Amino acid sequence: MDVLIMVSQLILSLAILVVLHEAGHFIPAKFFKTRVEKFYLFFDPWFSLFKYKKGDTEYGVGWLPLGGYVKISGMIDESMDKEQMKKPPQPWEFRSKPAWQRLIIMLGGVFVNFILGFFILAMLLFAKGETYLPNDSVEFGIYADSIGVEMGLRTGDHILAIGDQPFDRFNEREVIREIVINGAREISVRRDGREVIVPVEDRFVRLLSSHSFRNQSLFMPRFPFKVAQMQPGGPAEEAGMRDGDEVLNFDGRQIRFFDEFRELAQENAGNEVQLDLKRGDGSITSLNVNLNEDGQIGVFPYPPEYFFETATQEYGFFESLPLGVVRGLTFLTDQFKAFGQMFTGDIKASESLGGFGTITSLFPTTWNWADFWRVTAILSLILGFMNLLPIPALDGGHVMFLLWEVVTGKKPSDKFMEYATIIGFLIVIALVLYANGLDVMRWWGG
Repeated sequence: MDVLIMVSQLILSLAILVVLHEAGHFIPAKFFKTRVEKFYLFFDPWFSLFKYKKGDTEYGVGWLPLGGYVKISGMIDESMDKEQMKKPPQPWEFRSKPAWQRLIIMLGGVFVNFILGFFILAMLLFAKGETYLPNDSVEFGIYADSIGVEMGLRTGDHILAIGDQPFDRFNEREVIREIVINGAREISVRRDGREVIVPVEDRFVRLLSSHSFRNQSLFMPRFPFKVAQMQPGGPAEEAGMRDGDEVLNFDGRQIRFFDEFRELAQENAGNEVQLDLKRGDGSITSLNVNLNEDGQIGVFPYPPEYFFETATQEYGFFESLPLGVVRGLTFLTDQFKAFGQMFTGDIKASESLGGFGTITSLFPTTWNWADFWRVTAILSLILGFMNLLPIPALDGGHVMFLLWEVVTGKKPSDKFMEYATIIGFLIVIALVLYANGLDVMRWWGG
């Protein structure tokens, strides 16, 4: 059921993005009186699920949800309509229009993607604001996970800065971003009452950007262990634990934090242990609890936000608009830097790229409209960015040749464009197969 919800969100998001992207080509084409023969959501090899014709344009929905397209008369694209190109140019055809008009038509799709991404991010800021955990509120410091420990962090550290960026909001992903994208090579922490500099070795850039790290963490806030909810029929419920219980001792060993319980539970997996608990009414009781083979007792602890005061920054409508653009441009800049690091070898493409499985995993397993629109905004910006790559068959490839024509006054021949489009199409197919192949290998490898 979780997978079905995620896939449903992906299909809806793609449908919105594809229709608006293609509309970005369609509208200026019609404005410049260029004939558009087809406007399709999803691809329609051999047959379509739905279609109707209005004027010169056939509108339809294909059965293959890998994108969509508009077929513009007199343009060499993935349809490879060579017969049309053999005929003399007609006034309504793409090839008959001035270069600047063709450039606007080709840039329309990515323009819509960028504007849409910026707008969604802005409206999320306007509607929801930003709720965050101030770093000053995290009074017990961090729990350093295994990779964090390997990097040099220690449980109990209070993070002060990453490189030259102050750590004002407790956000692990911001630390990773500064290291991987912006090249930060040291973390300032307060440890045992004094400031300590933790150097970050270059090898952690690849590790933190790898697909295998996606479900791991460097650190988390350190917080007490208080039971929020129990798994029905789990060891904790069978032993008599209740919602609201706070764990004080583990087999006679005093514990204060959830991470201490988790480590001891892992060490005693499969055994029966005695837990001393503080009940909601303040009374103290002891229970014997059987840990399962994974060292778990079937409880959900209260999250850090229960113990620490969060803050929400709200934005007015006109404040949110420029901030949405700033957030979107920051994301795009990060993508550009990441691509550059792939070419230099600092980030491994095989560890960082992914196909439809990776994209689907961006969506939550429950339907939450705020999360849906946040992921859709990200995908819109990625779609715009990827389409601008100078690969023939993508919008960026057409733009590259049009810019050449504008600068030199020389238009590439139809035969050259035909071969370039074939090569570009093969490159795109190879990249799609490679990215999705990585997903398959990750799934196969567990």
